[in-house]
Amino acid sequence: MLSRVADNLYWMARYLERTENLARLVGVSAGLMLDLPQRLRPGWQPLVKITGNDSLYAEHERDYSEKSAVKFIVASEKNPGSMMTSIARAREIARTVRDILPREVWEQINELYLYVGEHATEASARRTRYGFLGHVTTATHALTGMFEGIFNEGDALSFLTLGRNIERADMTSRIVDVRAAAMMSGPSAAELGPFETVLWMGVLRSLSGYQMYRLKTRERVYGAGVVRFLLADEQFPRACVCCLRRVEEVLHRLPNSEPLLRRVSRMRRAIHHTRFEALEQGELHEFIDRLQVSLARTNDELARIYFVGHSSPLADIAPIMAYQNLNQNKQITA
Repeated sequence: MLSRVADNLYWMARYLERTENLARLVGVSAGLMLDLPQRLRPGWQPLVKITGNDSLYAEHERDYSEKSAVKFIVASEKNPGSMMTSIARAREIARTVRDILPREVWEQINELYLYVGEHATEASARRTRYGFLGHVTTATHALTGMFEGIFNEGDALSFLTLGRNIERADMTSRIVDVRAAAMMSGPSAAELGPFETVLWMGVLRSLSGYQMYRLKTRERVYGAGVVRFLLADEQFPRACVCCLRRVEEVLHRLPNSEPLLRRVSRMRRAIHHTRFEALEQGELHEFIDRLQVSLARTNDELARIYFVGHSSPLADIAPIMAYQNLNQNKQITA
């Protein structure tokens, strides 16, 4: 497979996964505002922080009102990580590699792009928001099913799988980091105590993991249990360890993957050997910081090995969510 094609497929999968993640995050965050007393509502700033674009947001918006934050995340052309930008870039990539995509995949991506472009303003209104976000989530789920159901097994599917799972692991770690910080530290942490279960249920629902958590653990929803489930569970598809395991399975089928396999294996071991129940919020943040840096370097290593000599014009700003606000000087142990 040409380096250019592998690069494009990898980023197409990341953009599509990002689109789905943003849709779910906005919907769950809006619902959480209704479940808490007004004085304890987390507001929309944490949601912007999860995307890694809080500094960019501050340049273009005056406050963190619901309307401003939702528009920035869903439809802003000034935000290179917005839902609209992500699906537009996925569509453009799909157009360039259309000759190797099943027709149904191209049609689904094109239809989703047109839908988001025509209906993005519906995300700002509470009355129409859930219908719009639900349609986007369902459409991206259909694409994932198509990749697994009608794609030939081979290099194309391998790079799609790599992109999807690296993006998932990055987003899961970001959600855990930002939400845990809000609930485990700060002046309102003590006041949020009575609402701890509701808040951690919101974290699970941000990743469609509430029911799977209850089925797997058979225990109440509480902080350390949710963190352990979302980072270390081997079976939940959006848990970091499960994503890394799937990355490893693909890398075993690709040539020259030994450096990547070693890095991914180190990340998995670090997560498995961590007792999340014993971590304070600052220690958890440091751990996730190292994990995110290692994920970013995994992305770099993939590019060096498989995309060498090719720099996709569509991927110039693609790493924003994966790299921004990471401390590159930290010693990597993950």
